[in-house]
Amino acid sequence: MIPDSFIQELKYRCDVESVISSYVQLKRRGRNLTGLCPFHSEKTPSFTVYPDSQSFYCFGCGAGGDVVTFVRRVENLDYVEAIRFLAQKAGLAMPEEVQNDPAARLKTRILELNREAARFFFHQLISPEGRPGYVYLRQRGLTDQTIKRFGLGYAGAGWDNALKFLTGKGYSREELLAAALVTQGRNGSLYDLFRGRVIFPIIDIRGNVIGFGGRLLEGNGPKYLNSPDTPVFKKSRNLFAMNVAKSTKESSLILAEGYMDVVALHQGGFENAVATLGTSLTQEQARIISGYCQQVVISYDSDEAGQKATRRAINLFNETGVKVKVLKIEGAKDPDEYIKKFGAARFKKLLEGSRGAVDFEIEKLKSKYETDTAEGKVAFLKDFASLMAGVNSPIEREVYIGKVCEEFGVSKENMMQQAVAIMKQRIKAKERKERSSLKIYTGEPPGVRTDPQRSKYIRYALAEDKLIGILMKNPDYYEHIHSRISPEDFVTTRNQELFGVLVARLAENKAIDMMSLSALLNEEQMSVLSQLVASVSGMGFQKEDADDYINAILEFKKNKTEQQVAGMDNEQLKDYITSLAAKKK
Repeated sequence: MIPDSFIQELKYRCDVESVISSYVQLKRRGRNLTGLCPFHSEKTPSFTVYPDSQSFYCFGCGAGGDVVTFVRRVENLDYVEAIRFLAQKAGLAMPEEVQNDPAARLKTRILELNREAARFFFHQLISPEGRPGYVYLRQRGLTDQTIKRFGLGYAGAGWDNALKFLTGKGYSREELLAAALVTQGRNGSLYDLFRGRVIFPIIDIRGNVIGFGGRLLEGNGPKYLNSPDTPVFKKSRNLFAMNVAKSTKESSLILAEGYMDVVALHQGGFENAVATLGTSLTQEQARIISGYCQQVVISYDSDEAGQKATRRAINLFNETGVKVKVLKIEGAKDPDEYIKKFGAARFKKLLEGSRGAVDFEIEKLKSKYETDTAEGKVAFLKDFASLMAGVNSPIEREVYIGKVCEEFGVSKENMMQQAVAIMKQRIKAKERKERSSLKIYTGEPPGVRTDPQRSKYIRYALAEDKLIGILMKNPDYYEHIHSRISPEDFVTTRNQELFGVLVARLAENKAIDMMSLSALLNEEQMSVLSQLVASVSGMGFQKEDADDYINAILEFKKNKTEQQVAGMDNEQLKDYITSLAAKKK
């Protein structure tokens, strides 16, 4: 457990506004700040930072919490790692107690193990045993300088080369399995995961080796093999070469399809290139990219699979607000082959002439139909009208409609009317869908799973919400509030648990600020608490206000079920009837 004294010191050094503003462009709105949420796609800001409570809350997706919660989410870290991350930024040394945390220690060991493995693979590559890998990389046009810069390596064909080396360095069987550098056979024996492959170390933005990609040179097996997810590596949340590309002076990033494309691009002088890790682009990766640039150039392979992946990537980037361009590669199947054939200077011209995402979609539609026939022309124009209905900018829509209508000799006005009609249909359909999915308001933050108990007792739940909000703003009311109500009096389990944590801390004279609570509450509880704090932001409360909410909550205990009434003795029944009569007056 991290000492409270250290958390409080960290709190004063890591202001929520300064930390979040390095990830999100914030604009001041009165006492608070707003911006586009980094945890879901939106075009209208619903993400709010509250400097007074050192918290954040998104009214769009329900994400909320303190500065630690934010770092955990955005950097994909556990609690201790997030504290360590913030401590490094603040120039604070971590307490000795933290070094004994088992989960943190395992992650540290895996990162050390990965670095040792990367060194091993590199030395294997430049040794006589690694000649097959070295020859392959040189034949692909890579220089020794590039090989060294990316730390490329080679895993021999033997079953336990890396296993023997790493166990010799003192790493245990459990650590090797956790790092996914070895796998276990049916008889329980271990063997290397990567064999007979050129190795591409995957390095995160903090410079840690978190995983590996391996390219098979000969024999059976997948062409590319990537590390599975481990305690330090999530494929969907990392990008190859982002550790280098994040520091580029270019205003855009190039998204390529594979390791070799990226390495070749960097060697050619395009150090703003990155690639996904054996999967198609994910929402998390699109958001990571959007945090480093305003424009991305998609440079996928020209085959059918590459074009399909391009369309998916366009949709994901449109949700993040990043401007998208698409590279049209002719005369080669990918950037690596193009640079080899025509050189880096010509590839730069190709980049400068890259098409916008809408141009790419129009070209795809044209290739789908035989537009030299009347039937094909009509089919294309119908799909084109539908495409234009999805273009948000009126000016951009008018330009593309004018260009295509002139090319096909059709009325610009009629096409514009058709596109607008489709837009209206979509808006109405969306409104119908929203109306049909409307539920009784339960005070639930968006993104938080539905609580049937809360829906059933909404009146009491809302009173509990306000009481928790009052206590968070006025911890000095603790004695008064706790003298009248205890966690067991709460009607809903969710709020009972939150209130229980607060009063337990206050009973020990400990702080209940958001940062102190992030060690005790899970991600969903932090989001809920952040929403409750946001709901009372800028409001003042007296003890009498707390009494009103306490009375509302305690009223639940006075409402007896038929079964409870039937079980009362005469004296209890008499008292119950008297209380009901008093309530009606």
